[in-house]
Amino acid sequence: MEEIKRADLKKISDVLYEIPKGHRADMRVPAQIFMNEAMMEDVVGDKSLWQLANVATLPGIKKAAFAMPDIHQGYGFPIGGVAAMDIHDGGVISPGGIGYDINCGVRLLASTMTVEELAPYLPDLATRLFNKIPSGVGKGGKLKFKAGELDSILKKGAKRMLELGYGLPEDIEYCEERGCMDVADPELISPRAKKRGADQLGTLGSGNHFLEVQGIEEIYDEEAAQAFGLHKGLVTVMIHCGSRGLGHQTCTDYVRIMMNKLPEWGYDLPDRELIYAPYLSQEGQDYFKAMAAAANYAWANRHMIGHWVREAWQEIVGGSSQLRMVYDVSHNLGKVEKHRIEGKEYELVLHRKGATRAFGPGRREVPEKYRHVGQPVLIPGTMGTSSYILTGTEESMEVAFGSSCHGAGRRMSRSQAKKTVRGSELRKQLEERGIIIRSDSDPGLAEEAPLAYKDVDNVVNIVDEAGLAKKVARVRPLAVIKGG
Repeated sequence: MEEIKRADLKKISDVLYEIPKGHRADMRVPAQIFMNEAMMEDVVGDKSLWQLANVATLPGIKKAAFAMPDIHQGYGFPIGGVAAMDIHDGGVISPGGIGYDINCGVRLLASTMTVEELAPYLPDLATRLFNKIPSGVGKGGKLKFKAGELDSILKKGAKRMLELGYGLPEDIEYCEERGCMDVADPELISPRAKKRGADQLGTLGSGNHFLEVQGIEEIYDEEAAQAFGLHKGLVTVMIHCGSRGLGHQTCTDYVRIMMNKLPEWGYDLPDRELIYAPYLSQEGQDYFKAMAAAANYAWANRHMIGHWVREAWQEIVGGSSQLRMVYDVSHNLGKVEKHRIEGKEYELVLHRKGATRAFGPGRREVPEKYRHVGQPVLIPGTMGTSSYILTGTEESMEVAFGSSCHGAGRRMSRSQAKKTVRGSELRKQLEERGIIIRSDSDPGLAEEAPLAYKDVDNVVNIVDEAGLAKKVARVRPLAVIKGG
């Protein structure tokens, strides 16, 4: 592995650096990193920049290999990586460019109550949410589906859950892809993956996944906030989770399939984790359709959690108070999209790994109600730090194919975090600040301590300054529900 040093980076602007195409003979395009000087020591020397340079070698890649400001080491691709491949010019698809937790994403619900109005109910609400929505490693849920029933969910995603009586029609309208990728083929999901997913719908999982009750503390863009139905002091609920064991197994299955083809294909890979298949090959198409089915499972999962959040809300708060869907964004997803490069339109397979779509005004993919301001972009922070709501811009379509970061980004491994902070002490500190914590795992809390992550305020300011997305609102945590 060739370490990327600070001297290898060319400064383009205060928030953009580049590894030039000429840095390595095998790079087809430059590698561009959205970051600033304050973030430099968290990134330089990390394996993630070497991984990004590797991405720039992939067949069919257009424009550049991009890294969002939450960049950190991943499998094959860095987390926070964005790459677009021309499907009609030998473009490839790489499971490492989408990730193991296929369609991990964030769903935002908005209440009709202010922080002050909810305050008397908040402790009981946090407890009810924790008890009602299973969380933790391998934790199953209240629903268990047989093979045929699960196949229907894998094919139709959140729409199937609505047919079964869960959630509201607007949950579909304000969800990326309307909660379903039509190309999904459940037959391409292995029996083992289906077994792992049979009882995990409506569950949070562990790691950095969470459910958070929040209060809006700052509005930056009144027009966009009004379009999203947000105002200062309003209570929101953020859900962060993905496709659980089913998605992880699906990625594992197709990495293995592609690895077994490596001798036949004869690829000269800079890193075996960067294994790929031509998008239009049988293996490429099979993976894409399986990935879509796992993505549909993830949308169904967040849909179910949203349904149970509403039930818990009514059980504790009652009355006429409601929770309205604002938006559901995906990260860890591959999409076929049309984009213009130097005036010419291309059909590209977009890899966004730990990166969020950030489409600007006018794109047909944006719900009609939001189309004049752009797509909502949801960037969660960490326990004890703010999260942000942004919107895509016209500029964002030109900068990095309408993409933004998906969070603060790790700067410390989970094992390092556990050695550095005690979960029980972190719980005490957060509760002294008025943040209610519901988690049955102190080690799990330590892994996700704020110090293990980059400064989310700095990360989001880079996003805003670089034109990737525009700040709309900042929210602060009131109650955090996590698994261990």
